[in-house]
Amino acid sequence: MRADLAAGLCVAGLLLPEAVAYAGLAGAPVSHGFAAVLVGLAAYALLGRSRDAIVAPTSSSASLAAAAAAGLAGIGHADALIALTLATGAVLLVLAAARQGQLSAFVSRPVLRGFAFALALTIVIRQLPDVLGLPPPPALDPLRLLGWVLARAGDWQGLSLLVAGASGALIALLRRRPAWPASLIALAVAIAATRWLDLPARGLAVVGAVVPPSFSPHLPSLSRDAWLRVAELSVGLVVLLFAESWGSMRSLALRRGDALNADRELFALGAANLASGLLQGMPVGAGFSASAANHGAGAQSRRAGLVACLVVALAIAVALPALQWLPRPVLGVAVIAALWHALSPRPLAATWRLGRDRLLVVGAVVAVLALGLLHGMLAAVALSIVEALRRFSQPVLHELAALPGTRNFVNRIDHPEAEVVAGALILRPQEPLFFASAERVVAEAAARLSASGAGTLVLSLEESGDLDSTAFECLLELDLRLAGRGQRLLLARVKEPVRALLQASAPAGLGREERLFWSVADAAAAVTSTPAR
Repeated sequence: MRADLAAGLCVAGLLLPEAVAYAGLAGAPVSHGFAAVLVGLAAYALLGRSRDAIVAPTSSSASLAAAAAAGLAGIGHADALIALTLATGAVLLVLAAARQGQLSAFVSRPVLRGFAFALALTIVIRQLPDVLGLPPPPALDPLRLLGWVLARAGDWQGLSLLVAGASGALIALLRRRPAWPASLIALAVAIAATRWLDLPARGLAVVGAVVPPSFSPHLPSLSRDAWLRVAELSVGLVVLLFAESWGSMRSLALRRGDALNADRELFALGAANLASGLLQGMPVGAGFSASAANHGAGAQSRRAGLVACLVVALAIAVALPALQWLPRPVLGVAVIAALWHALSPRPLAATWRLGRDRLLVVGAVVAVLALGLLHGMLAAVALSIVEALRRFSQPVLHELAALPGTRNFVNRIDHPEAEVVAGALILRPQEPLFFASAERVVAEAAARLSASGAGTLVLSLEESGDLDSTAFECLLELDLRLAGRGQRLLLARVKEPVRALLQASAPAGLGREERLFWSVADAAAAVTSTPAR
């Protein structure tokens, strides 16, 4: 309990400034951020299973929700944000009921890293007007906004720069002691100095009066068509929230040796978002920074989240009026500090050095910067799926041969000493057979059999746990084509689902027991004992 108490205090010190900052990112009142923090922490502590996860507003969910709400023309921003939170929670609960915990697999890690980097870059650029004391900027994409800021260098306010620089230096200094809530201390110092020196009278912009969260249930009054538009725009938020949250939970659970159920976590996140929307909060997820801070502070159970919830509630009850003195430049610096780790190019460089998925990393960054957060996220997810389909639909067929004195069959090119089975061509597709690859596989296999002069084709299906209808039909067509040429087709390494399908659908042909083998060696032995006629 002592460890959970210490971790909860540490997490509360991190979440208080983040709630203010992320509410600003979402374009929502601060009360929405506080409501989301309290509801997210309480709901996940009751329903979740991760010892480390801290469910609260995150920079990515706040920014993506703001972008989606902006696309809901004719709906007030606050109502649009609440509706998106409700829709996100409802969709997550439906997916949990359908046991679709594998949803996170639709966002590959390279895409998530590229998105996180581009998102952090976008958010940092959007904080520059507040940090520099500039008036509210026009609605521009990040690169144009950066140009707008640089073009007005002569309008930068010295006082804003001074306050922002001092706060940034203080946060950097305090972060040398990880147990100290650096951003919270910096915000408290800035509030005290602003009030004592009466800096607003000298032109420093402050947050202003903050309304406490009401927690009164509220359901936006929208038409059926409006709710359908909300549901459509919530898809990107659902995918991002669960991919980001599950990645954080799973990576921290692996450090402890804990086991988590993706469907259960999907349910907990859905309930947290639904409750947050009903009580006028924002979308919530298990962000890596807060969850890692909880883990690093020594949390031993979900009680740490409850402690953080109680501390945040006490701080809101006691210190909320003081927030009106918070300088906007300091709030911008707090946002930048919270995202500083995401601006590191190391994860991107590591993926690049592997020589794999480079297109996904670059594509995710470019998509977010060029198309905006919501469409950029959807484009990045689509890029992941297209890349996977491209890779699976262009399978490599390896010719197998026997290692002398063994029952092992290996790639003939890599093992020159391997011996070819007389009268047979043994091929192994390196990817599963499915609708996008089956026709290419059977066409290439037939062509290579014809060129080899062998009478039997042995196709090893060890990579195919099951067959869809297209792959099944392609195998039957290949069998008929070879039979017409006086050749035969045998299948090796046939898994139970494939065997059952063939025996039920083609019992007199390819599904006959003497044409299905558990191993390549058994199929090769059948070739030599009963050569093709």
